Amino acid sequence: MSPTGNPAPDAHGQEPAASPAHEPGADEQERIRTAVAGHARRRAWREAETAISAVLADPEVQRLRALIEQEETRAGRELRAEFQAFQDRYESAVRTGDTAVLAQVCAGKHGRWGRICVQSTGHETRTPHWGITPHGEPVAWIGSAPDDD
Repeated sequence: MSPTGNPAPDAHGQEPAASPAHEPGADEQERIRTAVAGHARRRAWREAETAISAVLADPEVQRLRALIEQEETRAGRELRAEFQAFQDRYESAVRTGDTAVLAQVCAGKHGRWGRICVQSTGHETRTPHWGITPHGEPVAWIGSAPDDD
């Protein structure tokens, strides 16, 4: 090293060549891009989960959720006499493997219980969705959860 901190010339008086910066190859660049994208995606999920948890923990949101669940259960019980035949038809089709009947069942999806509407496709303009929860309770609801499964 010279007194200035630069590399000393070699025996022939030549300055040493600067070493080229390491440039990653295409495979390594792709690996880096994938790692960065994965990190960004995980961070976004953490931030979203934190925000969603904060909203769901709000006492007013919890009160409204309980009120909605009570109303869905009340409406389900109230409509049971009218819609039980759809449940019976659905259960029979499942037992016998009647795909023609099963293909006509509403694809409506309850946010908590999933695909439990037993009415025929297209009923939504006339009646709410209706089905039986895994706990055997009737439930009626309006709208459908996102089809993300």
